[in-house]
Amino acid sequence: MAMACIPLISRAGAQVEEPLVDAVRNAMIASINGSAPPEPVFTDTESRLNYLRWKVEMSQRLVRRKSDLVTLQERDDFLQTVWYNCKRSRVQIDLVLGLIQVESNFRRRAISSASARGFMQVMPFWTRILGERDPAILFDMQTNLRFGCVILRHYLDRENGNLFMALGRYNGSRGKAPYPDAVMSAAKQWAHTPVQLPP
Repeated sequence: MAMACIPLISRAGAQVEEPLVDAVRNAMIASINGSAPPEPVFTDTESRLNYLRWKVEMSQRLVRRKSDLVTLQERDDFLQTVWYNCKRSRVQIDLVLGLIQVESNFRRRAISSASARGFMQVMPFWTRILGERDPAILFDMQTNLRFGCVILRHYLDRENGNLFMALGRYNGSRGKAPYPDAVMSAAKQWAHTPVQLPP
């Protein structure tokens, strides 16, 4: 099983390092440095039940994909972390799951030819920009998902909410259709319609 320790190559593109104004960098650092995902708190029973149903459904989908998330606990931690960071960064959960599918196919230790790392294929230069030292932290699930969601939110803000352009920027293929089209198509596979409880 020595092969399990070897990082797998991903076919993801390459985010482009761009200068950040101090206010943007400081806001991103504050987002990255927040606490680990807490146990979600809901104001009503229906919201909590929909979250739990979502986690069960997404966990089953991950099993069918034969992801790196083998145990129920790994899938539960992953989904809670995705959910929390999507809510925190104001990005759609199905979009992020679609992006992860396209970028790494849910492989924790994936590395692209451009050296992007982990589930969300974050480029190592982000660890320098956002105050971390060792790019190996990008293989940590919580760190990778937090960086990825914050970076995606940053690109959405840069592109004034234009998802097509933001996804292109995330991949380093701004203005080209294949990558945004692939992510948006994959996102449809992760859509979840909350169940409405009877009155």
